[in-house]
Amino acid sequence: MVSSGGTFELGFFSPSGSSKRYIGIWYKQILSHVQTVIWVANRENPLTNSSSVQLKVIMPGILTLLNAKNESIWSTNTSRSVQNPVAVLLDSGNLVVKDANDDSPENFLWQSFHFPTDTHMPDMKLGKNFKTGHEVYLSAWKNDNDPAPGEFTRIIDPTGYPQVLTKRGISVSARIGPWNGLRWSGSPIPLLECCLFQFIFNEEEVYYSFSLINRSVLTRLVLTYNGYIQRLTWVDRTKRWRIYYNLPADNCDTHSLCGIYGSCDIDNTPVCGCLEKFVPKYPQQWEKGDWSEGCVRRTPLDCNKEHVFIKYSGIKLPDTKHSHYDKTKTLEGCRQVCARNCSCTAYSSLDISNGDKGCLIWFGELTDIRKLSERGQDIYIRMDSSEQESEAGSKRKKAKILAVSFSLLVAMILLILIFLLYKRKKKKKLQLKEDFELPLFQLSTITRATDNFSPNNKIGEGGFGPVYKVYTANLLVK
Repeated sequence: MVSSGGTFELGFFSPSGSSKRYIGIWYKQILSHVQTVIWVANRENPLTNSSSVQLKVIMPGILTLLNAKNESIWSTNTSRSVQNPVAVLLDSGNLVVKDANDDSPENFLWQSFHFPTDTHMPDMKLGKNFKTGHEVYLSAWKNDNDPAPGEFTRIIDPTGYPQVLTKRGISVSARIGPWNGLRWSGSPIPLLECCLFQFIFNEEEVYYSFSLINRSVLTRLVLTYNGYIQRLTWVDRTKRWRIYYNLPADNCDTHSLCGIYGSCDIDNTPVCGCLEKFVPKYPQQWEKGDWSEGCVRRTPLDCNKEHVFIKYSGIKLPDTKHSHYDKTKTLEGCRQVCARNCSCTAYSSLDISNGDKGCLIWFGELTDIRKLSERGQDIYIRMDSSEQESEAGSKRKKAKILAVSFSLLVAMILLILIFLLYKRKKKKKLQLKEDFELPLFQLSTITRATDNFSPNNKIGEGGFGPVYKVYTANLLVK
């Protein structure tokens, strides 16, 4: 089965090095260079051969794979029925079961985009429908040659405020962070210019998708068998897939590597450090490279004392599992809400796409923080009021040091300028003296040159006396 535009093909295939047979979808237009499978139907029930096997649509609208004994190996499901069900492979790579006379997506009986394997395709929605409970997520292959479900999954977790998680079994191995109106908070790279990205979160559903601006571009996002997220784009000149990014990109993408209130900075050695005004919970373990217990406030919180919120900038926002949100509040409104509840540990802006809009509030300890100086965000963390005073004192001290340093610098510059001006003036004065100074002669020399001031050599009178003509050197002497 081939899609209408010839981009995709549905059929039987065997992974490299395997004799097992699967029903899958791949890119047809690049098949002569490489077979890139984007979806597998019977990934848990492979066939030993594909002879006498049927893939057919049966009433009330179910697509099923039957073996030689007419036993179902794999099938779709549906809660509705139609008069004339058919299976169609769309040019997006989406295999759908629908009524032959109804092309409306909302009326599809079933679609492969709702049951992806390891590949996120353009126009595919990853997320959860709160009304039906159906969740769309990526499931990695077991290995490069076995499409059976592996250890890793990639989900949109709606707990607290939605964020993207990569999980190994039930444990979180990596987290991209919440959507901030422009991008995922923890994404260290810009979004692709080829695509439009969309995040929808309301009472009925939460999902994330991307669509192509140029439909001729071939791009996909893959969850590899070892837990990496790869964005790949086909380069027609080289006839190869180019990896645009690979996540985790470094150790700091490891979930909660530095523990609570620890911040990971890939440019530091070691990479883990405590947030400012925090100290390691267990200093000896911390010094040995065991950061799992994280950090604690330098000055412990007391709910009976006054608290302040100190701003931390340029970071990946913490895990939002234990967070609340309000799309209507301002940042100041967010601070007021948090200030009234001692269990509220921090707050931040929910949407930074057009100024600060909405409110994201954390309850409990903050974890999985990393430094992202260029693409990071601001967060305001609850602290003892003495920390603000010490911060103000530190700022005053720094300001005083800067003022003294600046004054000394200005004084030095003025002294240098005065010295240079003096040298320049002195040099100019000497030069003028040299330019206008007349040569000196002995009286005996002048007497001989003027023939003892003979009247015959006198040529006139000047302001300073008579002027004589000199025969020896054509000199005029007063």
